[in-house]
Amino acid sequence: MNERIKKGKLFYSRRFYNNKFCNNKIRLNLYDDKFKEECGIFGIYSPHEKNQYEANDEIAVKKVGAITYYGLCALQHRGEESAGIVVSDGNDLVFHKGMGLVSDVFDKQILEKMVGFSAIGHVRYSTTGVSTINNAQPIVAESKVGKIAIAHNGNLINASILKELMEDSGVIFQTDSDSEVLLNLIAKNLSRGLEKAVLDAILAVKGSFAIVVLTKDKLIAARDPNGIRPLCLGKVRGSYVVASETCALDAIGGEFIRDILPSEIVIIDENGLKSISLYEKTNLMTCAFEYIYFARPDSFLDGISVYKTRIEAGKQLYRENKVDADIVVGIPDSGIAAAIGYSEESGIPNSIGFIKSKYVGRTFINPQQQIREEKVSVKLNPLKVNVENKRVLLIDDSIVRGTTSKRLVEMMRNSGAKEVHLAIASPVVKFPCYFGIDTPLRSELIGATKTISQIREEIGCDSLSYLSIDGLLKSLGKDKGFCLGCFEGIYPQSATYNDLVLFENIDS
Repeated sequence: MNERIKKGKLFYSRRFYNNKFCNNKIRLNLYDDKFKEECGIFGIYSPHEKNQYEANDEIAVKKVGAITYYGLCALQHRGEESAGIVVSDGNDLVFHKGMGLVSDVFDKQILEKMVGFSAIGHVRYSTTGVSTINNAQPIVAESKVGKIAIAHNGNLINASILKELMEDSGVIFQTDSDSEVLLNLIAKNLSRGLEKAVLDAILAVKGSFAIVVLTKDKLIAARDPNGIRPLCLGKVRGSYVVASETCALDAIGGEFIRDILPSEIVIIDENGLKSISLYEKTNLMTCAFEYIYFARPDSFLDGISVYKTRIEAGKQLYRENKVDADIVVGIPDSGIAAAIGYSEESGIPNSIGFIKSKYVGRTFINPQQQIREEKVSVKLNPLKVNVENKRVLLIDDSIVRGTTSKRLVEMMRNSGAKEVHLAIASPVVKFPCYFGIDTPLRSELIGATKTISQIREEIGCDSLSYLSIDGLLKSLGKDKGFCLGCFEGIYPQSATYNDLVLFENIDS
């Protein structure tokens, strides 16, 4: 790598695709043709004095583990590598975590033992750290004043510098996750009080984060100064709940209160809820890809309906790129809402073009590119009776490499479609992300290396169109900021040199 640096052929980004650092070497795992979800977090705090709630609400106190389980099931789309729950009974923290889906990690017997009045949970897709049980969250640590646990969604861009400083002072790390860096920053200052320790730790870190922290008697939630990663506050009966998305509140019968603000720290204990703001003025810049792809359609993020933004993106796509077609087909699942919007605006019938199997594993678990591409036809099968002899317009949310799009176009043609057009309900992805989305090398982003005409030729479709950045902002609607780094290369925060992973420079 040093030779390549000397030759001046390098550009910078936070990570290589599925950033894995092993013995100072970078291991590349190439997954399928989509950005990867980040993580999902959940927390609940129930009053633990019996006179503080009605008798029927005592269930919440005894079953916080089970409630957290259902919350995590609703957030499963944000991470499928591992899952974990930590429960406090007022004296100790009890935890269980494992690799795989929430339903694989937990069963009835395990959940029956997870009794207490407060809990946090996590589903993980790794953006830093290898995919092992050691890196599964929540992470629990011992401190001078007892156990402390953390669950984190996002990415700390100065983690390696902080980790090196702590290791020099004698701190031993059990994982290679940046979340443990934040946990150790909090743990070392707990003797000064939990609130002060969390405050100091958050002031020291840089990057994107939505976190929940649990001790034996407190639940704390916090969000980064730009609000890049979502976090909301709700209630279920007499219990406070925090979650990455509102769909988790719906899953447990909860009530949405509000979104946690950028730079806000929320402390929940037996005295109720208290809020602290780190900075007087902050710019809310939610990740635009939360609305495009990551979040569940039934969620609301920072006051915006995810489903409505995808419908509106489809409408904007038609206004900017009118295509003559017989049917509009949304590619399951992420292109379906945009296809509905395109159809409503254009008057072209919206039709089912692919049948998705519910029982096939995700394509990115396969290590070989050829196997991944072949599994597309196992996951999605064309509905020939709907597309045969038709001019078909496929709608998808984004293109990363183009490999999956190429295969889907081929499947349409093999099913007898007269023409196959492709429209993308987001702008061209040209830059990686270092705020918690697992992105490939810039040289592997087809939008960074080829023109739209060249991409169309590579994919093999009759026409290719993208939503403009202005069109995306119109579809999002609300007068607030959004992180558009993967489209523009302009980010809310800049990374320090030591935390940038270098990779080959390419001409924009």
